[in-house]
This record gives sequence, structure tokens and C-alpha cells, in this order.
Amino acid sequence: MTMAPEGAAVAAEIWEQSRDEIRRRLADLSGEFGTLVAGAVETGWHGEIENPDHAVARRARMADIVVTSASQGASTGDSYRTADPGSLVLRAGRPVLVAAHGATDLPARKIVVAWKDTREARRAVADAAPLMTMASEVTIVAVDRHPDDWIRDSVKDVASFLAGHGIKPRTEIIKTTDDEGNRLVDFFASVNAELIVSGAYGHSRLREWVFGGVTRSLLDEVWLNRLMSS
Repeated sequence: MTMAPEGAAVAAEIWEQSRDEIRRRLADLSGEFGTLVAGAVETGWHGEIENPDHAVARRARMADIVVTSASQGASTGDSYRTADPGSLVLRAGRPVLVAAHGATDLPARKIVVAWKDTREARRAVADAAPLMTMASEVTIVAVDRHPDDWIRDSVKDVASFLAGHGIKPRTEIIKTTDDEGNRLVDFFASVNAELIVSGAYGHSRLREWVFGGVTRSLLDEVWLNRLMSS
């Protein structure tokens, strides 16, 4: 399909107008950001006109951790207005803290590790260890339809690893015939967990991320604070 020169000129003009509006909005947001963090911590502002997932993932090379929140744009697929937490955790190469909807702080006194003996979960435990040293209660929970000695041994090993960092976790192994993701979410609610630590499992298919069942369940629970690593 071709476009007449007049049409191309109009499209270019509309795009320039849109870019100008975006630049003005970025300037406004920069001012709001400066007011919000003034005197609190050392910060820097970067505003870009780009796919949010790509921009944030690239800037993650400067950070220890990425902090984000699931917003309406991400849940409705509006990928050009907000970063998608699931995409970020698989792209960033850094732990991603997905804050609960409407959260204004992160107490993290009660932390639950959703354990599965995988590379991603091991990475998440190591990434979250500094936060767990400040918690008053840490629980390692494994949910499986057929818990065996392999699972029990892996949970013990994680508890020993954390103990070496001065953390004394309790452990839970839950046998379930229900969906593992739903059972985990029920457990989080039962112990009033303030932060969930887990690996994130997914792969790219036809330009979209396809997530494992438990990962998708955690991403969908917007009332949870989640620290996820991949």
C-alpha cells in the first residue's frame, strides 16, 4: 500500500504534534517527580519517547533493582503508556519489585518465598536476601501435587542458605490437588504476607511473553507486593 505525498505530509505533521504533547507531558512529570522525591533520596530523571518496557529494561543496567507497579495500561495491553511488569522481569536482568496497587510504602516485615527448585527461584532468593535480613518473619513455602524428598531437601537447603545470612526462616510444604498458583495466593493471605519473593518463568512467542502458571497467577494478584527475578 502506498500513501500520497499529501497524506504523508499530514501524517508527519500529526506525529510532530503528538511528540510535542508528549514532550510537554514529560516535562510536567519531571516536575512532579522532583517534588515527590525532594530531599528523600538521591535520584535522577530520564524521560524518553520509546516503548516503556524497552526503555526501563535498558536503564536497569544502572540499577540494583527495578521498582514498578501494575497499572491499568499494562493490564489492558496499552504497552505504549506504561511498562508491563511481566515483560520487565524477563527483560531487565535485575530483580523487579512489583508494588501492590495503590501502595505508598513497603513494610516487608513478613516475607514469603514461593519456592521451586529452579534457576529463577534461586536468583530471586539471593536478590531478596538483603530485604529478608530486615524482616521480622520469613517463610519458605513450596506447593506441589506430589511433594517428595527432593523438594523437602531443596527447602532445607534454602533455609540453610538464609541462615548463613542471619535469617531464620520457617518452612512450609503444602500438598495440593488444586491449582498451585491459587493455593499459593491463599497461603499468602493466610499469613498476611507483605512481600512475595519468587522466580519468574516465561518465554517469548510471536512477540508476546508466555508465562508459567504460577508466574501468571502472581502477576495477576495486584494486591500483592512481589519481588521477582528471572
